[in-house]
Amino acid sequence: MSTHHAHPEDAELIPAPAHTPEALRAALAKVAPHRLPEMEQQKNEVFALAVESGSITPLRTFILTWAAHIEIARNLETAARLRAAEHLMQVLDPATEQWRDAARECTTLFDTAYATVSA
Repeated sequence: MSTHHAHPEDAELIPAPAHTPEALRAALAKVAPHRLPEMEQQKNEVFALAVESGSITPLRTFILTWAAHIEIARNLETAARLRAAEHLMQVLDPATEQWRDAARECTTLFDTAYATVSA
């Protein structure tokens, strides 16, 4: 017997990954594989910056940023809300209230994701 979510749009595609580059990369490969080159490029830049600065802060920022992106992408409903808001921001005039509402939606989604992965 299979179990079904009461609301399939609330379904999580994958469990929350560990906060390691390898685990985040594996999770991203499942939820947004088209973003793997972007992640790899940023990882290389961040590692170079960490070495240059002698600080692990860039590494922590990289981990939390990608964890937040994955937190959004692994939930179908949240990912759909972000895509819709980003689309509106691309097609609407930034001077309109609808554009500002879409920007607030993006900010809210990322704030929630950062809070979740930082807890």
